[in-house]
Amino acid sequence: MQGMPIDKTTKMRQKIRVIVADDHDCVRVGVKQMLQSVPHIEFVGEAADTHGLAELLDACACDVVVSDITMPGIHGGSNAVPFLRRLLRGRPHPCVVVLTMICHAHMLTGLLHIGVGGIVDKRETVTALIDAIEAAFSGHVYLSAHARAAIEMADAPPQLRAGMLSAREWEIFQLYVQGLAVHQIAARLQRSGKTISTQKRSAMRKLGLETEADLIDYARQIGLA
Repeated sequence: MQGMPIDKTTKMRQKIRVIVADDHDCVRVGVKQMLQSVPHIEFVGEAADTHGLAELLDACACDVVVSDITMPGIHGGSNAVPFLRRLLRGRPHPCVVVLTMICHAHMLTGLLHIGVGGIVDKRETVTALIDAIEAAFSGHVYLSAHARAAIEMADAPPQLRAGMLSAREWEIFQLYVQGLAVHQIAARLQRSGKTISTQKRSAMRKLGLETEADLIDYARQIGLA
């Protein structure tokens, strides 16, 4: 995909190129009009689902994707998170700012752990979205007031980038929610069961998950189960 950020030496003299993805026409129209009124932002395209977003990213260079997470996915359903997760694991990739009405703390925390650069509640002012785009483009993490309040109400607030899962923790997490037992994961990865259990607990702690039910619920929300 061509959605690659420009390097730091050109950030100050080029516009921030933005694609907007949302399955509600009124949201896309409103965000488009708002972005087109900001001199240092260039609106380069819009999509109503992840299929359209993928096509745009292949056709247009962009720096920031502003996306809802409950729009139709490429493989059905109304969950765009699996697509965004794959996008953010690519190199290079655009920044992602999520625009949502979801206020579930584990879900919002999970978005931060997959590398989302900003989360803005749709009830916020347009200024919050502009601030999020600018922050993500500059390599920072932005939470709007509603999103931050929702996360801070959780028992285990996120550690943002510092708390991201390691590659091994993420692999173990995925295998576990796919139904493999700890001893099966240990055999597959040629590690001890104790090591796998420790890394599983570490992953749950970083994600703010306390119980097995929390783990499965979280996995379902981000499209892994």
